[in-house]
Amino acid sequence: MTLARRIIPCLDVDAGRVVKGIEFEGLRDMGDPAELAARYNLEGADELVVLDISASVEGRATFLDTIRRVAEQLNIPLTAGGGIRKMEDGRAVLRAGADKVTVNTAAVERPQLISELAQQFGSQAVVLSLDVKRTNSSWEAYVRGGRDATGLDAAEWAAEAVLRGAGEILLTSIDRDGTCSGFDCALTAKIAATVPVPVIASGGASTFEDFLAVFTEGKADAALAASIFHTETHSIAALKKFLARHGVPVRLSK
Repeated sequence: MTLARRIIPCLDVDAGRVVKGIEFEGLRDMGDPAELAARYNLEGADELVVLDISASVEGRATFLDTIRRVAEQLNIPLTAGGGIRKMEDGRAVLRAGADKVTVNTAAVERPQLISELAQQFGSQAVVLSLDVKRTNSSWEAYVRGGRDATGLDAAEWAAEAVLRGAGEILLTSIDRDGTCSGFDCALTAKIAATVPVPVIASGGASTFEDFLAVFTEGKADAALAASIFHTETHSIAALKKFLARHGVPVRLSK
């Protein structure tokens, strides 16, 4: 049986507000996290991701209050992250209402964190957030909100993270983020071919055709977007109907 492909809106949160930029910069206010969560819950989103985008930079814990407010609006899975540095941080996020935690900066600094989280909560609850830029002919992992290069090959780091217990990869192309130029299907296909766990593609979504391409060419298991959903450029229901017409298995609202 073929698993349904997932459509996932993302709420990038800064100081309690949803924001969006281009290539991780030039942030603009997009609204209240709980209000947007309620809307996406009704529109047929398969899951929701909430990221505290400044937590790792400023050394703050994830905004647990925001997670609670968002979780109250949902009957779909919630992934949350930002500033998770130790197992206790992950536990607090899950207790606040998230179903999964996502880690990036702290996992690069101390890969054992992935193993600790997976052993405590299960691999299904641990998502590696992988922010990537193309460097010459390869892809490099970045941390701290896309600010700092790690020197790590993206595919190699993804494979190591899965061996350590990550159950999913949230893959963001920094080069495409907020540009509305389409997902990086080559990058997505590379990571999808490298790891045996689901890959969520992120960065660059604009048209229905972009989603179709990342599911067919990019071999993604899920596609994440922010701007086009926040601004109501496209509805999730219309997108899913388009994908279904083109042979992509999706969950359609009744």
